[in-house]
Amino acid sequence: MNEPTPAAEKDAKPSFMRRISIAFGAFFRSFSDAEFARRVDHIDEIAAVAEVPRAEPAPPEPPKPVVLREASPDAALQLLSLLQRDARLIDFAMEDLSAYSDQDIGAAARVVHEGCRKVLKEHFTIVPVRSESEGSRVTLAEGFDAASVQLTGNVVGSAPFNGSLTHRGWRASEVRLPKLAPSHDASVLAPAEVEL
Repeated sequence: MNEPTPAAEKDAKPSFMRRISIAFGAFFRSFSDAEFARRVDHIDEIAAVAEVPRAEPAPPEPPKPVVLREASPDAALQLLSLLQRDARLIDFAMEDLSAYSDQDIGAAARVVHEGCRKVLKEHFTIVPVRSESEGSRVTLAEGFDAASVQLTGNVVGSAPFNGSLTHRGWRASEVRLPKLAPSHDASVLAPAEVEL
């Protein structure tokens, strides 16, 4: 049997597995290449106007890897340390509460709440994401910030969306954590205490 010629290979229909590879490549390339996405969006119109059979697309470029920011654990550890210092949050969370009454737990929770509130007010400026009152009707136009607004309930179709605001959301508009000395060990959330 003769080996297929390069022209015959070009005209041959791609296998099912190759079509999957092409589909994924086109999908990811559409995110990173607006011109490519525009051509894909208009491929039927382009083929009809040119009155030529659709040519096989060029092999897709491999998708560019998403570069994730690495969060420094120091800020998170520092916040935990502040919540322990002023609210005894870690002590409360690590305690086995099964031996305590609901009244005792409620009294402890009040102390933890007051301390947490103090830390938040002292080190953050926290504002609502939405200015409307909870329960009010809102309209989310096309292109709304999906990172700031989460749709819940029966989500179908596309924007604009009309719904009821069930939670205003929170956003940190300012962070004022104390600066750390280079020698500070942020992993020590609360030092051990030894009474003499």
